[in-house]
Amino acid sequence: AEPGLRASPLPPAMASWRGNGSDCPNGSRWVLEVFAECAQDGRDIASVVLGLVSICCFAAASFPQFYQACKTGIMDRALSIYFLLGWLGGDLLNLIGSFLANQLPLQVYTAVYYVLADLVMLSLYCYYKAKNQGRGFVAPINVACLFCLLGAASTVPLLGRAPGLASDSTAFRGRSLLSAGPEEPESKIIGFTIGSVSSVLYLCSRLPQIYTNYQRKSTAGVSYSLFALVMLGNLLYGASVLLKNPDPGQGEGDYVLHHLPWLIGSLGVLSLDVVISFQFLAYRRGQPGTGEERDALLGGQGNGLDS
Repeated sequence: AEPGLRASPLPPAMASWRGNGSDCPNGSRWVLEVFAECAQDGRDIASVVLGLVSICCFAAASFPQFYQACKTGIMDRALSIYFLLGWLGGDLLNLIGSFLANQLPLQVYTAVYYVLADLVMLSLYCYYKAKNQGRGFVAPINVACLFCLLGAASTVPLLGRAPGLASDSTAFRGRSLLSAGPEEPESKIIGFTIGSVSSVLYLCSRLPQIYTNYQRKSTAGVSYSLFALVMLGNLLYGASVLLKNPDPGQGEGDYVLHHLPWLIGSLGVLSLDVVISFQFLAYRRGQPGTGEERDALLGGQGNGLDS
């Protein structure tokens, strides 16, 4: 599962097939060659395409907020810290899951990217929190964040050398922990548990942000593009899951139940993001400009800052 909910790093059509090219005579060649997976018909190919587009949406979602944070300087007021922590928690669980499920390097790299993007977001939050409070430890925070990011980035080249991440097309483990095969029941249980917890984290992370917007009666400093891209990504991800053909011998109901934590997280987060969209519409008139809010913030340092 993934950001916002962020979906798992690869689409569901890539989850079920394991084998070599001779086992997939009618499958799409580009899917087989790029992902070592068998997409047998139009439904599977559509699922792959929608899943890949959803990944692009999730990957790009943070950049508008980065820009908005630097432009307004009130990120610590605009975003709830619990929203950011919930998002980071869900992405960390996905990263842990990608190792436990022995997924392809592409999946692990995508999970690492999401965690790094979350750390950048948290770093910006801490930076503006310290800056707007007028304290003298902005420079140490910058240095600490830089070392954390460099340390995390330096681990990425080592991931591809890990024995469990070998890109063997005959041993691909699937797009998520839920796709663990019947020969690994413990992995399936662990995967289902991690998927459920990450979905709850993604879902609950929206509630503090909705409350923060309501409390401020403003969405100044929050980029709507962040939520728009995540909504689009979740919508496409949900469609990709539902489009994918069930495994041989698996009914539609069993297939949906198999992916239920991901669907609940994805579509549940989508519904809460719609609520935030209505808040953008409701608070777009009469809200203070970012400069006014920043001046008011700096003028009221003695009263403390609510997240």
